Amino acid sequence: MPLLAVRNVTRRFGGIVAIDDVSLDVEQGQIVGLIGPNGAGKTTLFNLITRLYRPDAGELEFDGRSLLRTPPHRIVRRGIARTFQNVELFGSMTVVDNVLVGAHTRTRPFGGRAGRARAEETLEYVGLAAVAGRPVAGLPFGTLKRVELARALVARPTLLLLDEPAGGLNHEEVSELGRFVRKLRDDFELTILLVEHHMGLVMGVADRVHVLDFGRSIADGTPAEVQRNPAVIEAYLGAEE
Repeated sequence: MPLLAVRNVTRRFGGIVAIDDVSLDVEQGQIVGLIGPNGAGKTTLFNLITRLYRPDAGELEFDGRSLLRTPPHRIVRRGIARTFQNVELFGSMTVVDNVLVGAHTRTRPFGGRAGRARAEETLEYVGLAAVAGRPVAGLPFGTLKRVELARALVARPTLLLLDEPAGGLNHEEVSELGRFVRKLRDDFELTILLVEHHMGLVMGVADRVHVLDFGRSIADGTPAEVQRNPAVIEAYLGAEE
C-alpha cells in the first residue's frame, strides 16, 4: 500500500481544468519527483494534498485513510508538511519563532522549553543556528528557503512536500541541495514529493518521476525511463527541431 495515493483527481477553477483525472502513488521511503511545464498543475496538486483545495472528483489517501475527511488545519498532525514555491514566512518574526510556528501541532503554542529546543536543533541541522534570533525580513532568498524547510521538519512529518527548493540557487548550491535532500530522507526517515524545474536535481535524487502536462499525467517511471519518454521530451525537456 503506498503512503500517498492520488486516485483520478480532477480540480477545476471556473471553466479551467487545472488537474484532470490524475493518479499517482508515492511509496514510503521514496523520493518522487513531480515535474512539468509552468501551469501543468504541480502546485495545484500540492494544494489538494494539503487540503487548501478540495478536488471536484477523485480521492486522496494518506497512510490508508482518506485525506478528504481531514480538515486543512489537521493535515500537519496527520504527518504531512510542506514548503512553498513562493516563500511564506512571517517577516517581522525571528527565524526561530517562524520555526516554532511549525512545531505547534506537536507542542503547546510556541512550544515552551522543549519546543524551543527542538526548533533550535532543527535550525542547527539546516545550518541556520547563527541567524536564529534575526528577523526573517531581509535575509537572502536561499536562507528563507531553509527557514521554511526547518519549519516543515520541526513538525516531524512522515511525508515532506518540497515545492521548487532549488529556486534562486546557483549550480554549486543545487548540487549540495541534492545531497541534502537524500540526507533528509535518510536522517528523518521521510518520504519526499519534490516539485522542481531543475532537471539535474530531480533526475539525480528521485527514485521515481511523475510528469504532468496541462493538468494531465503523461509519464511515470524511473528517471531514466522518463528521460527517454517521447511525450516528456516534447512537452517538457524539449524536442529536436
